Amino acid sequence: MVAPLLTQTPEAGTEQRVLLHGVDWERYTALLEVLGDDFLTLRLSYLEGTLEIMTNSPEHEDLKKMIGMLVEAYLQETRTRFHAGGSTTFRQAAKQRGLEPDECYCLGAKKEFPDLAIEGVITSGLVDKLEIYRGLGVTEVWQWQPGTFSIYHLQPSGYARVNTSELLPELDFQLLAAHVRPENQFDAVMDFRDAVRRS
Repeated sequence: MVAPLLTQTPEAGTEQRVLLHGVDWERYTALLEVLGDDFLTLRLSYLEGTLEIMTNSPEHEDLKKMIGMLVEAYLQETRTRFHAGGSTTFRQAAKQRGLEPDECYCLGAKKEFPDLAIEGVITSGLVDKLEIYRGLGVTEVWQWQPGTFSIYHLQPSGYARVNTSELLPELDFQLLAAHVRPENQFDAVMDFRDAVRRS
């Protein structure tokens, strides 16, 4: 029996989250198929029978696009080969895990799962996304909360919070965070490119 728990987060009324327990893998994948193109307005995170459904807000979309543009500008300026995956659905039946990152990247060539996933945190999640990423083998996860990034690097025992990216050790995260200005995307990206070139 699936028992829904509806949680509305007060700090951002445009995002809503629903947590469902007892959802088997087949129901999760069937839901992905049924949603089709409508899926663009929803985010699904699945962890061993627990499914979180989140509505996307304009604020969240602006934030994720802003961060993605900055990361891609950095990779381009430093001539780092990458494949951008955006919000592609990644899932693995054997591990009973699936989700769509806000933005994700394979460094070098395209792979089955990304090396780097980025999450913009506007409201608190109801399912442990780091545990989902761990099961998928994503090397690094960056979480943005207003003003700062938290960087998690995959270790044999799980994710460890680190001060700098092991994938992109030269990236200045204070500089990156200072340019996360969704209300002024073009100028923020151009200013960031100039700063990366100077450094």
